[in-house]
Amino acid sequence: MSVEIARAAVGEEPLSLAEHEALVSEAADGHAGAVVGFSGNVRDHDGGRVVLGLEYRSHPTAGEQLAAVVAEVSAGRAGVRAVAASHRVGTLRIGEAALVVAVAADHRAEAFGLCRDLVDEIKRRIPVWKRQHFADGTAEWVAGA
Repeated sequence: MSVEIARAAVGEEPLSLAEHEALVSEAADGHAGAVVGFSGNVRDHDGGRVVLGLEYRSHPTAGEQLAAVVAEVSAGRAGVRAVAASHRVGTLRIGEAALVVAVAADHRAEAFGLCRDLVDEIKRRIPVWKRQHFADGTAEWVAGA
């Protein structure tokens, strides 16, 4: 059984966890007993400092690299039916989703495991950087967003 990649994208449009979960549910076509989702949202603090917002930038090949990572990490996963993953770039406000991943699988263990592994590998390998804007007027770039 091969895993269907319902979405693997990097872009500026707002992300919806519900949309990603619907994509993998539809792709699984009634075969999945579990749908697991993750939404990495912009928070209002980091290291004891107040964060006002974030700016994400990516390498021009980030979308291709995201698709490759999703395919690689998903390959050969028993019981996994479909995955969807997206990373947002541009200026994001507090509470907005920066990274969304959804997995449909026969059972929850497979869905949770792949979702966790995908989030970890996307954050580790995709060339996306964030610039945090702080309440004190400073900003800093952070790699491996």
